[in-house]
Amino acid sequence: MGGVLGRLLHEFAVTISAAILVSGFVSLTLTPMLCSRFLRPIKHGEKHGKFYEATEGIFQRTLAAYERTLKISLNHRRSVLFVALLTIGLTVWLLKDVPKGFIPTDDTGRINCTIEAAQDASFEAMQGYQRAAAAVVSKNPYVAAFSSSIGAGGFGGGGNNGRFNIRLTDRKTRPPADRVAQMLRAELAKIPGIRAFPQVPPSIRIGGRQSSSVYQYTLYGADLPELYKVAPEFMEKVRELPGLIDVTSDLLVTSPQLMVDIDRDKASSLGISAQQIEDVLYSAFGSRQVSTIYTPTNQYFVILELADQYQRDPRSLSLLYLRNTAGKLIPLEAVSKLRSTVGPLTVTHLGQLPSVTISFNLAQGVSLSDVTTGIERLAREELPATVSSTFQGTAAAFTSSLQGLGILLLVAVLVIYLVLGILYEDFIHPITILSGLPSASFGALVTLLLFRQELNIYGYVGLIMLIGIVKKNAIMMIDFALDAKRHRGMNAEKAIYEACVVRFRPIMMTTLAALAGTAPIALGWGAGAESRRTLGLAVVGG
Repeated sequence: MGGVLGRLLHEFAVTISAAILVSGFVSLTLTPMLCSRFLRPIKHGEKHGKFYEATEGIFQRTLAAYERTLKISLNHRRSVLFVALLTIGLTVWLLKDVPKGFIPTDDTGRINCTIEAAQDASFEAMQGYQRAAAAVVSKNPYVAAFSSSIGAGGFGGGGNNGRFNIRLTDRKTRPPADRVAQMLRAELAKIPGIRAFPQVPPSIRIGGRQSSSVYQYTLYGADLPELYKVAPEFMEKVRELPGLIDVTSDLLVTSPQLMVDIDRDKASSLGISAQQIEDVLYSAFGSRQVSTIYTPTNQYFVILELADQYQRDPRSLSLLYLRNTAGKLIPLEAVSKLRSTVGPLTVTHLGQLPSVTISFNLAQGVSLSDVTTGIERLAREELPATVSSTFQGTAAAFTSSLQGLGILLLVAVLVIYLVLGILYEDFIHPITILSGLPSASFGALVTLLLFRQELNIYGYVGLIMLIGIVKKNAIMMIDFALDAKRHRGMNAEKAIYEACVVRFRPIMMTTLAALAGTAPIALGWGAGAESRRTLGLAVVGG
């Protein structure tokens, strides 16, 4: 498989393939040799130990119960077939209805937090907001350390943003990271003048631009006024969707601006050029380097600018003068008019087109599939034809992966059917072997629903593993039954009955081995267990 999904499943595919090759080699060489050394006939009167007798007694009672239910099933074939068809229908319905996700977040002991102030917030004001937020973060008992920064370079590149990179205490001494993020969100919301967006960073970040939240949805179009008119209205509609938190955007178009309109005719008559006006404004409010001071160990740039008290007041523009070609000083107000307005703090683009990116996080227990479906439906209903839209980053990879994972499962089943058809030289027996897949998938999906887990990429890996486990069980029985029918003259019903009874022990052995291997994953033991738990639950439930 290509793309992000193929790269994520590459290691799984290589590991399983290598393990099967080694297992096949061992089964054909080492296992027969060991059997020739260790297997021996039981001598007359020899007794087993107490542990063997206890476990064997449990097994024999289980086998007797299985034989009774097996006879009932064989005597009521239509009922069993009806249940099988019903299971197929329920499995298809569950596959469509079960909440779906992509890559779950891992508790790595880190939280990223962005704070957002008003668009006209100065650097000094942002310092005050950031220090107030830092005081709140430092008081949290589960925060071990953090770094803090403000200024351009955050979401949208605006100077009204601040950022925190937070490292939490040891996992044993605190609640999960997402709960700590909720605590910080509630505490930072008490600071007037800012909005805070704490998030647990995803273990794998896929594309997208840096944002205050994990998931992004981008609007773009060539008509800039129409885009800026539609985007705020659409964001408010998105904010009303259930299950979304931390909804924000990079649309910063109400930043206060002071426009200097040059009277070119008057300026020309007074011997002033437009370039002179630009130069004097840059010298006053920019960062013009006018000299360099060299010392034996370092060098220092000399920056020309107005004193701080004049930089904060627009009226200081009336104090600026320009020297004309005759050497006389001309006030700036004589050749220009000043007017206050608002404009964009930044203009973001997607490709070559202006864009507005709406970012959001998911509330606890909400699946990404429900949210993406709701946003896409809202876009179809609300957006005009001149404005296009698309998911970005992880959300975009998720929407494209749903189709890819479905195709992956279908191709896996088809390849298994073809291989089994070649081995058995029959079209029907492969269907018999694969007939257990719907019931296994049904068990996996129901288990995920019972434990309130979404079907993410790890869950799909669990379903792929189930295909191998289930067909292996069926192959054990079908092989034995076909041999009994062909070489011992048994009819089909008697052959499959004996095959089920004889093969019950190895089937239970391998099934219990698979359960023992995946039970710790399903129980959520170990570091990063939250992300892998869906895999264990899918295999155990299936």
